[in-house]
Amino acid sequence: MINEEKIHKSTSGWWALSPLFVFLCLYLVTSILVNDFYKVPITVAFLISSCYAIAITRGLNLEQRIYQFSVGASNKNIMLMVWIFILAGAFAQSAKQMGAIDATVNLTLHILPDNLLLAGIFLASCFISLSIGTSVGTIVALTPVAIGLAEKTGIDLPFMVAVVVGGSFFGDNLSFISDTTIASTKTQGCVMRDKFRVNSMIVVPAALVVLGIYIFQGLSVSAPPLVQEIEWVKVIPYLIVLGTAIAGMNVMLVLIIGIFTSGVIGIATGSLGFFDWFGAMGTGITGMGELIIITLLAGGMLETIRYNGGIDFIIRKLTRHVNGKRGAELSIAALVSIANLCTANNTIAIITTGPIAKDIAKKFQLDRRKTASILDTFSCLIQGIIPYGAQMLIAAGLAQISPLSIIGNLYYPFTMGICALLAILFRYPRKYS
Repeated sequence: MINEEKIHKSTSGWWALSPLFVFLCLYLVTSILVNDFYKVPITVAFLISSCYAIAITRGLNLEQRIYQFSVGASNKNIMLMVWIFILAGAFAQSAKQMGAIDATVNLTLHILPDNLLLAGIFLASCFISLSIGTSVGTIVALTPVAIGLAEKTGIDLPFMVAVVVGGSFFGDNLSFISDTTIASTKTQGCVMRDKFRVNSMIVVPAALVVLGIYIFQGLSVSAPPLVQEIEWVKVIPYLIVLGTAIAGMNVMLVLIIGIFTSGVIGIATGSLGFFDWFGAMGTGITGMGELIIITLLAGGMLETIRYNGGIDFIIRKLTRHVNGKRGAELSIAALVSIANLCTANNTIAIITTGPIAKDIAKKFQLDRRKTASILDTFSCLIQGIIPYGAQMLIAAGLAQISPLSIIGNLYYPFTMGICALLAILFRYPRKYS
């Protein structure tokens, strides 16, 4: 094992960040230029940029470079996501095979009028994420239903998935039990209630605008005239998953309960045999293979960027020429945004940049409640639109579509970002600016 204290970090500056640029050029820019989001597999883009990141790390032999990369890939947050992906795949496939998704979709179509379908799914995503404090848990719970609704109504699949992903970040940003809320308030030394008050004044208008757009777009949505009979017993797995998630239960335990109830109800109703249940779980887990590989490669590459001094370099650059309150708030927004690009984890980005933001706030006499709001909002903005974030990857994995196709249909994160930027530029809310 390497003694990391003795390893010299000799790579710095923009050079340390170059693996991120290599990935974005290979995957994002190339896909846009050729107008085909499937031309360059995201796994290949990450493999090339990861090899490049290992190659440019100086002061270490090859074995030590690979070890440093592996430290990032085996980070506890990365491994937690891998476990969630495995359980989500097993639940989604077993629920689908026993008929839970079809039953839930039919129930949704029965309850919601056609023209409120998009708005209803968005509101459900906002409410669940606000209740459970996690965008990942919301996406795991609602994406399979969104996929089924898209199939039944003819709505574009990436668009329908984007409705869920967008709404999931509403609660991720505002919830009292969200990691980002806890991290932002703790690093800035303010009360959650006060941060919520400021934050809601900025993002609720964005949510209302997006809700209005979905209501308008929903006018053209029409469900099948003959909806199949609702099999209430098969809806139970999803009701249990949503109920336990809203109750605040750990997302992995929620998924385990969902897998178990799907199997028991499937076997009891005769729609799924015992070994068919095992086979469904195996298929679901295998289907998450690419997603797990992407997560490991991303974790290793981003840790190498951090190790080489990329994040420290960004912090030095952005805080060097801060001038005035507006500039100070903009620098905090840029700081946490770029840190999130380099870590693909909004909580880690806030924890990394929070102490710097607190120093900036103290120097320029910024309201710490608004500073906490800026940290949380801009980290959620970036997390919601990067193609290699956990939320985007799991949504794309469950729907079997490209992350970029989802990003192109996102309304809420971009609208939230615009509102947050305007709040800085126009010193809103006045009381906290």
